[in-house]
Amino acid sequence: MTTVRIGVMYDRDWAPEGLPGFAREAEALGVDDLWVVEDLGWNGGVSAAAVALGATERLRVGIGITPAPLRSPALLAMELATLARVFPGRLVAGIGHGVREWMVAVGAAPRSPLALLEETIGSVRALLRGERVELEGREVRLDGVRLVHPPVEPPPVVAGVVRPRSLELSGRVADGTVIAEGHGPREVESARALAGKGGAGPGHTLTVLAFCCVGDDPQQAEETLRPQVEGQAAWLGRPAEQVFTVSGRAGEAADRIRELAAAGADTVVLRVAGAEPLRQLGRVLRALGR
Repeated sequence: MTTVRIGVMYDRDWAPEGLPGFAREAEALGVDDLWVVEDLGWNGGVSAAAVALGATERLRVGIGITPAPLRSPALLAMELATLARVFPGRLVAGIGHGVREWMVAVGAAPRSPLALLEETIGSVRALLRGERVELEGREVRLDGVRLVHPPVEPPPVVAGVVRPRSLELSGRVADGTVIAEGHGPREVESARALAGKGGAGPGHTLTVLAFCCVGDDPQQAEETLRPQVEGQAAWLGRPAEQVFTVSGRAGEAADRIRELAAAGADTVVLRVAGAEPLRQLGRVLRALGR
């Protein structure tokens, strides 16, 4: 438990102008990471990461996640390299399939989501290493592209994926895997195994997002999370009672984080619901002995 990183998500429903102050306060609390979101119609992930990085001094900022169909790998690598040069060692770049319905809505749905994700992650990582990339893939074409200012310290590129074949792909091509909200310890263990099956080495990281609500009344905390839990249950195709959360009293929430860490999570990112999210975060950190 001593090595697990604790992160907090800047929820997509919170206004972007609140991000700088939130990031500074989260950093002052002693949290390790702040993660931003890129969902269609909400905030831009790369621009939000830039805002959070610029507002803080040591906080690591994760982008969770940029949908591969919306981003040219060359442009994405350029954006990430800029952030990594200015804020070395403080960026984690998440890339995923994107929600299929949203990709259809903007005319960006790929013929092969798996091929697109593999080719995007592979080419972005190579570009960030300063390599000249020649690729004639199923979904991505790059003809001798190279970054003029690659980062001295390339940021980790992680895959935000859910299904078994995608988890194996992540183990094969990414530096780490991001697991969506609602997945508990057993699924974390399964994700670690599938990434390993794909070829993940010991350095492959596992970041777990988790719904969080902390209060002295566990039932009230459960009620506060109900809309998020029910929505995620529908997306995951499972009963709401099977959606894992980090909630209840502060000590109970800390225990849930310890369970995820014991199952193999390297970072647990809390998506806090309800009033005073930073106060809730502080209570969890204290319960963890931070």
